This record gives sequence, C-alpha cells and structure tokens, in this order.
Amino acid sequence: MGRWRTMIGRRVLARLAISNVAPSLEITHLDVLDAVRRAEPEGEVTVGTIAEMMRIDPSRASRIVGEMVTRGALRREASQADARRIIVVMTELGQQLMIKIQAVKRDVIESVLADWPEEDVATFSHLFDRFVTSFEQVCTIRAKDAD
Repeated sequence: MGRWRTMIGRRVLARLAISNVAPSLEITHLDVLDAVRRAEPEGEVTVGTIAEMMRIDPSRASRIVGEMVTRGALRREASQADARRIIVVMTELGQQLMIKIQAVKRDVIESVLADWPEEDVATFSHLFDRFVTSFEQVCTIRAKDAD
C-alpha cells in the first residue's frame, strides 16, 4: 500500500502521460483540464468550481486557468444564465489533449494487466472499486467527525 501511495503521490502515471503527449504541460495544467472535464456535465464551470475541486486558492486556480487559456486548451466566456458571471469551457484542443492523456494512461494500465487472466482483471476491477468507494466513505465520515 505504501509503494502504491508513493507512486500516486509522485503522479507517476500523469507525468508519463504528459511527457508522451505534451511535455510543455505541468501537472497542475492537467489537473485543471481534468476538473473542467469532470465538472462540465454538472453545469457551468467557474474558476471557483475548479479551485474547490482541486482544493487550491481561487487566485491560483485563476492563474492556472489563464495559462491554459493562453495555450488554447480552455476559454473564458459569459454565462448563459448570468452574463455577469464568467465560465470556463474546454476547447477542441483541450478535449484532444484529454483524450490523448487518457489514452496513454489506459495503455499503461493495459500493459500492467496484459498477462493477467481475464477473470483476475474482472475480480481486481470489482474489488478495487469497492475498496476506493469504502475508502472515500470512511474518509468523508472521519473528516466530518473532525470538524
């Protein structure tokens, strides 16, 4: 478990994907794109939404969004619900980056599982999902108890 945590903490998979797809990007750029991708189905995405999802200060989120706007992966536009509000939208370039990044990650995982029997992969998938779901629930409960 410690080895896995260390690899996740070092963002090994994300770094590998970035180096293969867009070496000029930083991890935080990928995090912002991922936050927008995950939040868009829920509705309009603001810098505040991104900051909350990434658990960073809104000014830092705004700075990173600005960098991704400059790179053409995101754009800012007026909200359709409230023209005074600015939302963040992923561009075609941003979508293509996410598709390529996810493909690299998927390829790495498929390589890891390549020699596993199909039954083991199915069992692992089920148990890993169960583990992560339970882990999230326990952490949420403990965080609420600590407040």
